Order: sequence, then C-alpha cells, then structure tokens
Amino acid sequence: MTSPSDSLTAALARFHAVIPAGGVGTRLWPLSRAAAPKFLHDLTGSGTTLIRSTYERLLPLARNNVMVVTGESHRTAVTGQIPELAEADLVLEPEPKDSAAAIGLAAAILHVRDQAAGRTGQAGTIMGSFAADHVIAPDSVFQGAVREAVATAATGKIVTIGIKPTHPSTGFGYIRQGEKYDVDGAPHAHHVVEFVEKPGEAVAEEYVASGNYLWNAGMFVAPVALILDHLAAAEPELHAGLTEIASRWGTTAQQETLIRIWPTLPKTAIDYAVAEPAADAGDVAVIPGYFTWDDVGDFAAIARLNPAAQQESMTVLGSQARVYSESSSGVVVSDTQRVVALIGVENIVVVDTEDALLVTTTDHAQNVKQAVEALKEKGDSDVL
Repeated sequence: MTSPSDSLTAALARFHAVIPAGGVGTRLWPLSRAAAPKFLHDLTGSGTTLIRSTYERLLPLARNNVMVVTGESHRTAVTGQIPELAEADLVLEPEPKDSAAAIGLAAAILHVRDQAAGRTGQAGTIMGSFAADHVIAPDSVFQGAVREAVATAATGKIVTIGIKPTHPSTGFGYIRQGEKYDVDGAPHAHHVVEFVEKPGEAVAEEYVASGNYLWNAGMFVAPVALILDHLAAAEPELHAGLTEIASRWGTTAQQETLIRIWPTLPKTAIDYAVAEPAADAGDVAVIPGYFTWDDVGDFAAIARLNPAAQQESMTVLGSQARVYSESSSGVVVSDTQRVVALIGVENIVVVDTEDALLVTTTDHAQNVKQAVEALKEKGDSDVL
C-alpha cells in the first residue's frame, strides 16, 4: 500500500514552479517603472529583490525546476537576479498579454515536454504559478501549503492557495470555501464553491466574519493538462495560439511563431480564463495559507514591510537617503542624495528619484496609478 508520504514524494517529483514576472506596479511609481518593475526592487529592506526572494522560496520544492515568464526587455535584469536559471526555462513575452497568456504558455510548453518524454495523464507535470512580486513569510509555512496543494493537484484538481484574511479588505478578490476535501497529504484542503470579485466594505466584513472566505492571491497549482483543458473550453482562440507557439518552442521556428501569433492573442486574466470556469465545473480546491502575505500594492505597504527602517514615525528607504523629519510620519523612498526635510506633516509619502518626485499621503497611495495614466495620456512616457 502506498503511504501518504510516498504519494506526496511522487507528486513533488512532477512539480515545476512557474514565476510570472509581469506588471509594472504603477501604484509604486516613480520607483517602479516599465524598465524597472517592482519585482526587480528590494522593497523589504532585506537586501534581496522580490523576484530573487520568490525564486529562493520555491527552490526547495521544485529542485531547480523553475520557469520564469517575463518581458523581452527584462531578460538581462532577470538573468542577473537568477543566474542559475536555465535558458530553456526563461520564457520571454514580446509584449504584455495578461496572466492567462503568460501562465497558459508556460503550461503549454511544459505539456509539450511531457509529450516528448512520454509522460501522459497522471504522470504529467504539476505546475505551480506564483507571482514574482509578493512578500511572504515564513517560507516554511508557505512551503507546507504548497506541498498540500501539490498533493491535492495530483488527484486531478486545480488548486489555489487562499490567504486567511486579517481584515475586511476591499482590495482583494475572495474565495468561498466549501466542504472539506479528503486527500492524503493535504489535511486542510477544501472544495471551492466560487471566486468572488472585490466586494464593498459591508460585504467584506460579512465574508471575514463568516470564516468561509479567503483572499485570492492568484496562486495556482495544477496538472498542466487540466489547465489546458479548461483554457481550451473557455478561451479556444487563446488555447490554439499558445498550443501552436509551444509546438515550435525550442526549434528554429520558435521566434518566428512567437512574433507572428503573440500579438493576435486575446488579453485576459487566468482567473477568468481558467479558475472561475473550473470552479463552476467543480474542479477547484483551496488550501488556506496561514503565512503572512503582502502584494506590495502601494507605498502604504512599504511602512508595513519595513519596521526596521522606521525613524520614529517615519519609514525611510534608500541606501543614500538624507531625510530630516520633525513631528512627521509616513514614508520616504529616496534614490538620490537630495536632502528631504519634513516638518509637521502626517502620513506623507515622498518618493524622490532623479527625474520624478511623488508627494502624496498613505491614504491616497492607491491613487498613484491615476497619475501614471494621466502622464501617459499627456505623452510624458519618458518618466514611466
């Protein structure tokens, strides 16, 4: 008889981690930009960029089977951060196409590799997708949740890792848990009833009070064949394009096929293309994540993530930052040697770079994205 530990070991042997590294992080402008998105920054004061931390967190689980999907323009920066990454596991997008295309292409490439190696059905790759720009701790608790997700995925499920809410956030989507799912090696697995869009404050309070809802952090673990089956049903045009690209991957026709097909692909999120239709079909399970998680959505997050950088009530980041603060609180991020003096201002955010200066408050930090959009419309793309 096979023990639960043997089953998990066998499932982990088929596990391949995928790190989608896309998105500029416009709410962190002017620190995060198209040429230097937030996953290439150290936003926690740890001395390590977010993408490097993500890679190191996954490495013990994936045994060097890690793929990164990122933009062509980030090739040099990403390989500089992860020099161990094999050339075959660096997938470069000609242009951003949202998460369904990025994660779907990774799944299609891994599926082609499975077919070439004669791995089919239950012997195929189990893929885990984890964003490059999230802050998670402790690693050991996260890794335990991933192991449970892999064990559950091996039974033929798409598995998401939902975050136990700490407050009634209106900034995240939610996952409604159903009945407990009986699977060896995953004592915390539950069926997913539905994915819910970002709620209003009153509804969010109801969700958290019920104890049946988790934050949707966009982490998915599943057999690649199952991901592609659901993608084909919900987004046949996207599936067909990705399948053709993957069929030429690693051949002399790879680049020509990618350049020809990629611009024609529809843009949509993996939640809409795979997760929600799969949940409606009863094919999704969830593992609650009891680790701390932050998507570093704005500059207000910087203070939460950098308590050691606080000077009284002011959080200061920057290797050469020169900040004077009196009767003030908030966040200063400095990429220059310019002196920043703050007197009698509360909850302020100052981000000082060589060619752009942002001044706002922690309460309005989410609105930075609107400023970026306005600058784009005005044609000030040189600072974006």
